[in-house]
Amino acid sequence: MTSLADFVNAADDFIWGIPMLVMLLGIGILLTLNLKVLQVFHLPEALRLLFTPHRDHHSKQGEVTSFAALCTALAATIGTGNIVGVATAVGIGGPGALFWMFVAAFFGMATKYAECLLAVKFREQDSRGHFVGGPMFYIKNGIGPRHAKTAKVLAVLFAVFGVVAACLGIGTYTQINSVVEAANQLHCDRLWVTVIITILTIIITYGGLRTISKTAQKVVPVMGLVYILTCIAVIVLNIGKVPDAVMLILESAFSTAPAVGGFAGATIMMAMQKGVARGIFSNEAGLGSAPIAAASAKTNSPVEQGLISMTGTFIDTIIICMLTGLTLVITGAWCSDQTGVAMTTLAFQGTLGNEIGLYVVNISLMLFAFTTIIGWNFYAERCIIYLFGVKGVKPFRSLYILIVASYILIVLYVDMNNVADKTAINTIWTIADLANGLMAIPNLIALFMLRKVIFSETKAFFTGKKENGISTAEKA
Repeated sequence: MTSLADFVNAADDFIWGIPMLVMLLGIGILLTLNLKVLQVFHLPEALRLLFTPHRDHHSKQGEVTSFAALCTALAATIGTGNIVGVATAVGIGGPGALFWMFVAAFFGMATKYAECLLAVKFREQDSRGHFVGGPMFYIKNGIGPRHAKTAKVLAVLFAVFGVVAACLGIGTYTQINSVVEAANQLHCDRLWVTVIITILTIIITYGGLRTISKTAQKVVPVMGLVYILTCIAVIVLNIGKVPDAVMLILESAFSTAPAVGGFAGATIMMAMQKGVARGIFSNEAGLGSAPIAAASAKTNSPVEQGLISMTGTFIDTIIICMLTGLTLVITGAWCSDQTGVAMTTLAFQGTLGNEIGLYVVNISLMLFAFTTIIGWNFYAERCIIYLFGVKGVKPFRSLYILIVASYILIVLYVDMNNVADKTAINTIWTIADLANGLMAIPNLIALFMLRKVIFSETKAFFTGKKENGISTAEKA
């Protein structure tokens, strides 16, 4: 186990090294400049679209409403990264990691817009008549006609890495571990919690996209709002410390952070690496996961869906992650000897009291993590459809459920009885990071190769809207 952990850690450091940071930020900057900072100037328009009731019309093609598609994507993205991931980034990279997380999210909004635009433009229907899409399909249908061999390799790589990420990384064990440990903090038995997670996963998974999207529409807005309001309460009660906290975040982003308490100190590179990596782990901009959900939206406009989808990164990282990070810094929890969810819990408890802090953080984490499990099952199913066709979906669902159910045996048993320092679960967290990085590579290459399509679609849409004098909210 130790040898495997060392190998995985080395591979993760390589994948998430300078080349990946350059690719992620580079594509984001390229898109931002050529789209004329769309994520700023068209954010109000995107938010209006998000909160405008969408009229179903027979001319609109798709499976679920644009809002439902966004909620499905947010169900997968709002997860442990918002609580555990932020705490881990700050714990290792220092407060400066929050600045780089914000930078990654800002440029990531343009990336998310672009990939979801392509998902709708190049989507297709499967043998059941359902709309499917995502990077593997816009690689196939967008790049394929000109570069067939390159497209085939990139699309297959993305689909394979997507299945690996769902089954062995971000979709299962990391989330189940978070749910079980959070429930244990509330004095719930680990075994029974795993059984309940498995049963709920079976019910929702076999219900298909409509059940997943309906669950996401009900759970995501409520859980997000409650957590946001709690973070705001902590910040308001410590409002006098906010200016100093903001200055510390900015200073730490560009200087070596000192060792404080249980914090080991961080270099600028460490702050940048952990901030960008955990930011991507949280909002998934550039990974190519959200486009899989966006492709199912009932819309005839790739640009409109791109605008709606980019609000996911804004909500997930620029709002939720930044609020979490600010609570960690203003309460001083970041320099304690606590890590992960325990650090976030400490930040809430110090202001709101032990009971409120404990329940808010752990219940939020349980809901965040569970919705990620069902969201990533949907993503993996679409990858399976690309690789094996519709016939591969039912066998995959059974496999996914078996993996969820095996948590106690494979992870918890190993760590409790054989490895005192939790090597197994820590290695699986690293595998999740590694799988994310591997997914991002073919997707980022595709975005670069299809950049002219993105720019021309965007220009045509806004030029036509300006000439007609019609707002996108009215068209929806």
